[in-house]
Amino acid sequence: MYVTSQGGNLSYKLEENLLIITPTCVTKCDVTEKDLVFIDLEGHIVEGTRKPTGEVPMYINFYRDRPDIKSVIHCHPPYTNTFTILKGPNWLMRPIYPETVAEVGPVPLVPYGEPLTQKLADNFAPFVKKYNAFLMENHGLTILSSADIVRTLQLVDILEVSSISILQALAVGGLKELSREDVQNLENTMKTRNLPMIGMPGVNVSMVDLYFPQEQ
Repeated sequence: MYVTSQGGNLSYKLEENLLIITPTCVTKCDVTEKDLVFIDLEGHIVEGTRKPTGEVPMYINFYRDRPDIKSVIHCHPPYTNTFTILKGPNWLMRPIYPETVAEVGPVPLVPYGEPLTQKLADNFAPFVKKYNAFLMENHGLTILSSADIVRTLQLVDILEVSSISILQALAVGGLKELSREDVQNLENTMKTRNLPMIGMPGVNVSMVDLYFPQEQ
């Protein structure tokens, strides 16, 4: 269960200037087709009887700054969410599991902003072109992808399972990271599986640059 009460929201880009997005104040398990809202990239309602999620400013920024993406999920997976409130290193920025490295990439911590505000939306600006997944400080997780909602949810699943293992390892000892060479070799796996480079096309040269920037 990645959302509670009326929390979380998601969207999908249908056309260049048309998004379908979940409504505000409706528990996600109760959302039906008639509850979905169509908006343009300025946030205006094109069709729908309900109001869209109050996080529209965040979504507008995502689709404006990342024209390559097709879908976005914002949710509150409990184990991954631990890292939004955890003091100390952000272990989701480190290479631990090959699947998470190749499919999700590093997950930076976006500074806290009041929910439903333009300030929160704008806090993503330094990160949004370089990464595909984001911890929202004291809040939740957001993941973008160039595929459909099903694929984006798979990425949430991958990250959540990784978070469970990382937290268990921290509880009983320490963590073993993949090496720089391991990460570099994973680019071969990405090519074999036709996985795109993390981030907006053309922004990142390699996964090594993302995980070991201090060594560049």
